[in-house]
Amino acid sequence: MTDTTLEAFARGLPKAELHMHIEGSLEPELMFALAERNGITLPYKSVEEIRAAYAFSNLQDFLDIYYQGAGVLITRADFKDLALAYFERLAADGGVHAEIFFDPQTHTERGVAFETVIDGLLDGMAEAESRLGVTSKLILCFLRHLSEESAFETLEQARPHLAKIAGVGLDSSEVGHPPAKFARVFKAARDLGLKIVAHAGEEGPPEYVWEAIDLVGVDRIDHGNRALEDAALTQRLVADGTTLTVCPLSNLKLCVVPDLTAHPMRRMLDLGLKATVNSDDPAYFGGYLLDNYLETAKAVDLTRDDLVVLARNSFSGSFLDDAEKTRRLAQVDAYVAANPSL
Repeated sequence: MTDTTLEAFARGLPKAELHMHIEGSLEPELMFALAERNGITLPYKSVEEIRAAYAFSNLQDFLDIYYQGAGVLITRADFKDLALAYFERLAADGGVHAEIFFDPQTHTERGVAFETVIDGLLDGMAEAESRLGVTSKLILCFLRHLSEESAFETLEQARPHLAKIAGVGLDSSEVGHPPAKFARVFKAARDLGLKIVAHAGEEGPPEYVWEAIDLVGVDRIDHGNRALEDAALTQRLVADGTTLTVCPLSNLKLCVVPDLTAHPMRRMLDLGLKATVNSDDPAYFGGYLLDNYLETAKAVDLTRDDLVVLARNSFSGSFLDDAEKTRRLAQVDAYVAANPSL
């Protein structure tokens, strides 16, 4: 396929995004607008200065500026605006469903009420569905650099809102904070009927992926790149049909891979792993969902059929109910059949 044909096909291909931190979609322009609205003085004089600060090369440096940027989010309207800005970009990329992470501890620790965060996001999600036709679900993430006690407190705060939350996850600094640290919290969450996901195998070792599947009992692995270092682990993930929510441009930006041509996506598909393509923190990592599809396809020679597999994986690996999964998969098949020349 030519680059033009590839882009046309990938843009129109119905797809879901399963690994996207809503706070990580805060673009500099919106950051400045919210800071002005809330009377907050940023340590940057311009959008260009913020973008220059995005020249980080590891997870911790990224997290430092990520948490600083989240400080402009104060009101319910702020969180609604943040969500809508993301959903508009997703719809333009051909995305029809998203399961977005949010980090309540990032906000409650600075005095923003849990209800303010979730109600604002739900407002944005409702408008995205009615106006853009994009469906979505919420996944509450625990910050792994904080304590188990803090995670339990956050789960308790979430109790009145469980009907609006699809699952819980684990993000932030991976190394030194294995999934086992939160095994009891995840069991409590599962007992409440929530799905379980966890970041593992991004900067952390394959052992963290083993812990996530055996000790935590995750329904999906977020990232999972380093699982490929362990043949037995790879075989287990293939046999179990475990979905991996892979984030290629994030991997490049955080130096998980030295170059996108070295990304393991091609190998993942060849091995039969149930990989998906996602944008992680797109405002910081230089690309939304379509960018990740296109750049990865060009870098590791993904075919049209590969893109279709990735799109199908994004729905079959989602937390949609069976009827909705079937409908979305049929939507993919109908698109492919209707566009044989793309």
